[in-house]
Amino acid sequence: MAAGAEERPLTGKVALVTGGGKNIGRAIAETLAAEGAAIIVNGRRERAAVESVVEAIVAAGGVAVAAMGDVSDPEVVPRMVEEAAEAMGGIDILVSNAGLRRQTSFLEMSFAEWREILSVALDGAFLMAKAVVPHMIARGGGAIVALSGISTHVGTPKRAHVSASKAGLEGLMRALAIELAPHRITCNAIAPGAIDTVRGASSGPHSPQWTDERIPLRRKGTVAEIAAMVRLLVGPEGGYVTGQTIHVNGGAFLT
Repeated sequence: MAAGAEERPLTGKVALVTGGGKNIGRAIAETLAAEGAAIIVNGRRERAAVESVVEAIVAAGGVAVAAMGDVSDPEVVPRMVEEAAEAMGGIDILVSNAGLRRQTSFLEMSFAEWREILSVALDGAFLMAKAVVPHMIARGGGAIVALSGISTHVGTPKRAHVSASKAGLEGLMRALAIELAPHRITCNAIAPGAIDTVRGASSGPHSPQWTDERIPLRRKGTVAEIAAMVRLLVGPEGGYVTGQTIHVNGGAFLT
């Protein structure tokens, strides 16, 4: 017999997922919705992709709305979050998944490209947390999860900006974990390894170091496996985990 909505662990929670229109972001949004959360799906430009996620969640019996906006824009974020929180009655969970991937050698990397990458992954997580945390405090607590990556731990050619942005993101989560603990807000990062996703042209191919043969489990991860870890951290079972970077990489990097 299917579990009723009242039995689902995230019933009554509202989750905002940035970069939620495809790949890992979409999997996270749909997984949290299946567990009972109402979902705010954020995207910057690809409205059709975001609306597709919203429609899929609603078709499955869930609640979801789109929230279009650039997470790196300090003028846009507060307004977007306030409108979404008003529409959903508050926000309990923030998943900072938005990020840009570029492959550019360090000597050819412009400062503008460096800033573009950091502005989305790191500045965006800062701005989103600043806007969302007051809503979490008002609701008695919450959970923040930021998506990092394996490259910041092992080093990857042509991704100095991506690695730097993710290292900063993990530091931000550790700092917020301590500062927001009195408000019953947990803050963690997840660092995926090589994940089987549809990659944009600017992202380039997976690094040769992440061929299946070089990963101990001999395969790439799935978006569902990353979403499942997010679900654990934001659910009741994850309430005593904070300030951590959780590695999901098939054994490619060991802490």
